Amino acid sequence: AAFLAKQQKATDDLKDINLPEHATFLHPTAVLFNGGVLKADALAKRLMEVLNSWLAGEQAPEARLLAGADLDLAVARGAAYYGFVRKGKGVRIKGGTAAAYYVGIESAMPAVPGLAPEIEALCIAPFGMEEGTQEELPDDEFGLVIGEPVRFRFFASNIRREDKVGTRLEYWTDEELSELDEIEITLPEEGRRPGEVVPVHLCAAVTEVGTLELQAVSQKDSGRWKIEFDVRAGE
Repeated sequence: AAFLAKQQKATDDLKDINLPEHATFLHPTAVLFNGGVLKADALAKRLMEVLNSWLAGEQAPEARLLAGADLDLAVARGAAYYGFVRKGKGVRIKGGTAAAYYVGIESAMPAVPGLAPEIEALCIAPFGMEEGTQEELPDDEFGLVIGEPVRFRFFASNIRREDKVGTRLEYWTDEELSELDEIEITLPEEGRRPGEVVPVHLCAAVTEVGTLELQAVSQKDSGRWKIEFDVRAGE
């Protein structure tokens, strides 16, 4: 339910799809099951019953269940076909990230004594960023201290779809950006002395299976460090 509510405005740019003004979530018209767990008729039936009860509550037509292939092999076949497409064959349906992602950085505005410093939201991954691609922000440098954990506030938005990598937001509403769990990184020593400051920039990549990965990339050498985070935790 939360996912459908967040995607309520996902069809705003589509001319042939118009949600009623009273709609509180995106109204699915069809459902395609995937994965062997949904071979259980009771589970599949219950999912459709719940979904259609939500739709009925908003006077929307019921969603229909699409016939699929063998559910036990669906994921494996999809992975095999993706490899086929990566070789330039077949048809690729592009998806991309369902949200734009941002990290919080201190604003350049003068600090006010006694108050927490103002932050800006820096876009590190735009809405619709495609699988198998990555974006770097070499002009936005951070200094990380060897051996000391560093935390960044982390935000997501499925409304701001025009922001590009490097876009900075000085102000936003709660509706525009939702805050997720903080992301954290600790640079290991690995030949460096504790306390040394390493200048880095951020790199965001979307893997072939659609997950977002973040890395801190050294501005001085080839060092790269994975940043631990969980996009789903704050949703």
